[in-house]
Amino acid sequence: MEAVVEKKKTKKLNYRKKQGILGTLFISPYALAFLTFIVIPVFMGIFLSFTAFDLIRMPKFIGFNNYINLLTADDVFMQKVIPNTIKFAFFTGPIGYLLAFLLAWLLAQIPQKSRTVLALLIYSPSLTAGVAMGVMWKIIFSGDQSGYLNAMLLNMRMIEQPIQWLTDPKYLMTVMIIVTIWGSMGIGFLAMLAGVLNINPELYEAAYVDGMSNKFQEIIYITIPSMKPQMLFGAVMSIVGTFNAGAIGVILSGTNPTPQNAGQLIVTHIDDYGFIRYDMGYAAAISVMLLLLVYLMGKLAKSLFQEKE
Repeated sequence: MEAVVEKKKTKKLNYRKKQGILGTLFISPYALAFLTFIVIPVFMGIFLSFTAFDLIRMPKFIGFNNYINLLTADDVFMQKVIPNTIKFAFFTGPIGYLLAFLLAWLLAQIPQKSRTVLALLIYSPSLTAGVAMGVMWKIIFSGDQSGYLNAMLLNMRMIEQPIQWLTDPKYLMTVMIIVTIWGSMGIGFLAMLAGVLNINPELYEAAYVDGMSNKFQEIIYITIPSMKPQMLFGAVMSIVGTFNAGAIGVILSGTNPTPQNAGQLIVTHIDDYGFIRYDMGYAAAISVMLLLLVYLMGKLAKSLFQEKE
């Protein structure tokens, strides 16, 4: 009897080993790609942030000098980049996120065929390449009288001469925010739409029986609590998309730095030092600061929407 039990245990152990080996084989391509393109570059970036490196000479270790210069000597970073990034993130992040949720909720209220068409139309701008999107918006906001917006305002006699939308520091940030929000309905929007559609209708029926009286209460007490995983995913995607969308200022204005640094964000500051000035060590330090900022914002979103056990 003991031999039979021991034989069964051995077979079960061998089966688990085979399953473990098979699982490892399946996950190894993704793990290798993740290690090669995510983990190693992140650690290399952190290492380079402590060096002086110009792509020609070998990296020279300089300790925290890059970070000290970034926080104390880089006037553009402290006076322009940080305020611009906060302003840009404040408008594009929360507004884009709330708009994604609102559109997802509204689409869930209409028939399926119409919902599919409208969802595709709303999602399609996020599929547009940045350069192609920049070309389209450059035509709209062109600074001469042939630009669509200027031509319309001139015909309506609202302005007397064309406005330089993309080169005037007064208008560049506003245009960047508009363009970014227009193209922000991406994967996060689809996740929210799926979340709203998968809520059990019986929850709404039970809530109305218990005294719920309007759509606002429906959203607050049923919809949002029932789709917290999708809300968290949408928040994370919105945060990442917001901090990675800074290149739109360079695409629209055509210069880096942007005119009078009016549209200069952390991402474009990295590009300026890394790919124009070739100061890779300093650019790596800025990248680490951006990584920490995104991480902290992600933790904040997680604390707001993660399911409590």
